[in-house]
Amino acid sequence: MELREVIDEDLPIFFEHQRDPESNAMAAFPARDREAFDAHWASWEQEGERPVGYWIDRAHWGRGIASRALPAFLRIVTARPLVAHVAKHNVASRRVLEKSGFVVVEESKADFEGTEIDDLTMRLDQ
Repeated sequence: MELREVIDEDLPIFFEHQRDPESNAMAAFPARDREAFDAHWASWEQEGERPVGYWIDRAHWGRGIASRALPAFLRIVTARPLVAHVAKHNVASRRVLEKSGFVVVEESKADFEGTEIDDLTMRLDQ
């Protein structure tokens, strides 16, 4: 597996991925129109923490891609702490984060298309 920077040519593919209803339910955020989607792709430090996330095309779920990619990413990006948000019902994604050392630090409610869901904030300190 090779990790690389996201390039402009990747964005149309990611845009189509995030329009899949089942994927959206697992990610617990609604599909965006193209303008909102393009504005979403950024990484920033906020209050001394840096968010981390990943998106796997549904056709490739269950193949261990995130389980291999996240540790590889963590070897490259050594800044800590890192935070991740995961829908509580997304057990597979939560497990990926836990295997890489993330722990739940907060549970909150989030609105997903008019439905309240449980959202977990997970953090990696080392």
